Amino acid sequence: MRLRQKLALLIVLAFAGLAAPSAVTPVSAQEATAEMPPMPRPRPDPAMLPPSTTPPVAGTDTPATDAINSVTSAPQPVSLTARITPEGAPIPDGLVWRIFDTTPDASGELALVAKSDEGAAKIELPPGEYVVHVAYGRAQISETMSVVPGANEKSFVLEAGALRLNSAVTGDVPIPPSLLRFDIFTGGDEANRTMIAEGLLANDIITLNAGTYHIISHFGDINAVVRADLRVEPGQLTDATLYHHAAQVSFKLVSEEGGEAIADVEWTVKTSDGATVFTNLGAFPSTVLAEGDYLVLAKQGEQVFNREFQVQAGSPREIEVLTSVY
Repeated sequence: MRLRQKLALLIVLAFAGLAAPSAVTPVSAQEATAEMPPMPRPRPDPAMLPPSTTPPVAGTDTPATDAINSVTSAPQPVSLTARITPEGAPIPDGLVWRIFDTTPDASGELALVAKSDEGAAKIELPPGEYVVHVAYGRAQISETMSVVPGANEKSFVLEAGALRLNSAVTGDVPIPPSLLRFDIFTGGDEANRTMIAEGLLANDIITLNAGTYHIISHFGDINAVVRADLRVEPGQLTDATLYHHAAQVSFKLVSEEGGEAIADVEWTVKTSDGATVFTNLGAFPSTVLAEGDYLVLAKQGEQVFNREFQVQAGSPREIEVLTSVY
């Protein structure tokens, strides 16, 4: 009996040994982490958060961005001055300032954002890039300018000079100022010239950027024209007198030499090649003609009288047409 109990006990112990787990090798926390990456933290549902903790939506201004925008968009003080030459004093008046945005509008033009007629312009502009145009007479310049937070100052150098024009008849015969006018063009080839000023009067002073200009002097309104190329130097006044080979001419129809002018006469003046250069109705018309040969026709009623004459540079002269010559 005892022997059976001992055998039964040994069998039970043998089965227990087979079912017992094998030794477990401990794993460190570092090795466990390497084998299994951490799970992402769950993101809170915005609807479940109280209003004060709702995360900001991307692109929405916050108090910080509002403050930054306020600083970067608020108009900043800008001071502008201009000089004739780099060493010259600031121009006190006579300036016209125009400030344009650098981004073209829908029509392709730069939008005008500010204007000033002060010598030293003081304006306010939001930070950004601008094109500044300043004009002093016909002298002008355009430059870009960056406006930043704080005080902004910029000085422009026009490199300008002045031009004063007059004309006379060859031989220093003065010309009445009322019969003179001048046109100014840029220099260079005729096909590429641009008009700068038109119809200037004698002795007018015009301010121009330094450079060479093409000048046309008109004596009267017909064909007395003189051209010249003139150089304008920075900071200097250039005086120029152009000389015409022409003369003032007046006409009258008379029955005898030195007689009284006959009224109601139709006048026509032609060049030697037949081109009509002057017409008028009256008793004593006058005009200005360049040197050359001409034919004058005087029509009174159904009768036409004529005379050939020659114009030479000099003082005004009178041309009589006699009714005795047909």
